[in-house]
Order: sequence, then structure tokens, then C-alpha cells
Amino acid sequence: MEPVDPVTPARRGRGAAINPPNRFDRLHYLEDPEELGEDELRQVPTQFLDDTSRSILAHNDSPDVPFTYSINPYRGCEHGCIYCYARPSHEYLGFSAGLDFETRILVKREAPRLLAEALSKRSWQPQAIALSGNTDPYQPVERRLKLTRSVLQVLLDFRNPVSIITKNHLVTRDVDLLSDLASMNLVHVTVSVTSLRPELISVMEPRTSRPEHRLKAIQTLDRAGIPVAVNVAPLIPGLTDEEMPEILKAAAQAGARSAQYIVVRLPGPVKDLFLEWLQREFPQRRGKVLNRLRELRGGRLNDPRWKHRMRGEGEWADTFSALFRASCQRYGLARKWVDLSIDQFCVPAERREGPKDAQLGLF
Repeated sequence: MEPVDPVTPARRGRGAAINPPNRFDRLHYLEDPEELGEDELRQVPTQFLDDTSRSILAHNDSPDVPFTYSINPYRGCEHGCIYCYARPSHEYLGFSAGLDFETRILVKREAPRLLAEALSKRSWQPQAIALSGNTDPYQPVERRLKLTRSVLQVLLDFRNPVSIITKNHLVTRDVDLLSDLASMNLVHVTVSVTSLRPELISVMEPRTSRPEHRLKAIQTLDRAGIPVAVNVAPLIPGLTDEEMPEILKAAAQAGARSAQYIVVRLPGPVKDLFLEWLQREFPQRRGKVLNRLRELRGGRLNDPRWKHRMRGEGEWADTFSALFRASCQRYGLARKWVDLSIDQFCVPAERREGPKDAQLGLF
């Protein structure tokens, strides 16, 4: 059994309560939970920092992820999902995978311009782009900055297909653009539903949309003619796995056309963050969750191998797979996505004429 460390008090509205050491830094600051002031426990403010990246398309070569390129308008995510596999990526920026990941958000304000430049290149081969591959494109700050909306407008201008995954009802704000994309078979939307229990979501994914609002988002998208799926993700053995049939049923009734699921992953520092959270919020479930994870992961809590990391293996993996297939058949979610169109891609006239006009200005 994993050792049980002293529990740090929860931070209001945050999934993580601590900032574990960055594995790339030799020196790090450790807080003493007993010395935290009331204000520090009550709220940790979010800082938004400019990301000056010169490119926007992230390349992926993982054999178990169904896309090659993705766009992440934001790095870090204020949703604060305690299990988020993207947390370790914040360490490459010099931050912690803990509280820093959900309170220090890097914003790619130039994302729309950089995307338009990338799609205008002759080397670009039209293909579906994932929005996003790492952090949620509809996290709370998107309501104000509208970077994801601007990115969608660029994709619509170029007639380039896009696949969206989110936990936030905010996606319905862009139903006008999504409807236009859907009319040309250029978009799929997937809404992740981890649990139907609001009290669990409030501590596990504190700044995501509540379960009923995610189901409402599925309904809104479906009624607008936008292909929408549900992702039961992550499925946490011993904590949320028993909800899979009910989630699939509710999503199907809301209008989801297909479904998928992913078993929770605990890479790098996510493992310790998750264990600390589990001991704080669900100590009575801790042993059950960890035992089932080990059975799924060959005795470990995480298995990074391709084709195993998403589903696990063994008796529990087979049980989840059979339950998922049976539920999808029962609720009409066994349909496959129709491939998105790449035949309509075109560079807008103003983008094609831009370089020529610039050259004429030299004479």
C-alpha cells in the first residue's frame, strides 16, 4: 500500500492543494500546511501570462491518439481536474504540476494569426486538427478572451476540419460557427462526462461545468445539427466506474451519437497529487481505488505503454470493455464517426494575394 502522508487542507475551487517539486529544478519551495493563512486556504488567485510561442500546431506521433496535429490556445488549465494527464507539461515551463498548473495559465494571444499562417503554407496537408490535445480549449478564461472562438473562425475560413473535446458548457456559445462547420462535415465535438454526481465533480474537477450542464451542452449541439459524442473519461476504478452505464444512457438521451471511454492515467507527479487528493477527499475509498488500478496496470499505478495506457489490461479491463460495449449497444451509441471532409480545404483569397501584394510594394 502507498504510504499515507499528512493531508494538506483543500484550497477552495482548486483540485490540487499542493505544489510538488518540479522534477527539473534542484531547488524548490515547500509550504508548511500548519502555517497557511486563512486567505491562502480560501482562495489561490489565477495569474494569466502571455505565451510568446512562434508556432501553434503541436505534432503528435502517439499510435493510440487519433490525430497528428493539435492546437492548445492555453497552457495550464483552470478547470483544476486533479487527475489531469497534462499536469506534467507545466514542469517544462518552470512551474509545478500542482497548484501552478491550475493557477498560472499561459495564454497564446497570437493563436489565430499563427494558425492562419500555418494553414497558408504550401506544405500544409489538409487534415483534422484536434482542439485541444492537452488542456481544455473552453476553460473559464475563454469566456473573456475568445481565443478558441477565433481559432474556429480561422478553421472555418480555410474549410479545415476540427475535432473538439471539452468539459465545459461554454462550447455552446460557438454554436453558430460549429453549425457552419457541421454543414460541410468539418467538425466533431466530444463532451467529457466523468460523473453524474455534482458533489464529486465539485472536488475532483472544481471549475468544470456541472454534469447537468454538460448533458445540456450535448443536447444543444445535437439540436443544432452538430455531431456530438460523449467521453466517459477518465473512468476511475473504485470511484466512478459504476456510473458508466448511467452516463452513457443520459448522454444518449441528450443526443450523443457515439461514445468512448478512457481509464485514468497517473503519469509522473500526477500520481502523488491524486493520492494526496484521494486521502483528503475519499479516504474510505483509497484502498479500493489503488488496488483496482494496480490490477489494471500490472501491479503499478501507471502504465505508459502504447495501447495499454488508455484502457489497462486484465480482468478489470475486460469487464469495463464488455460493460461499455453492452451499454453502447443498448443506448444506440455504437455508431462510428463519419470521417471529416478534407476536400473543401482552400486558402482564402486574401491570404493567397497577400504575399504577391507585398512583393509589388517593393517596386
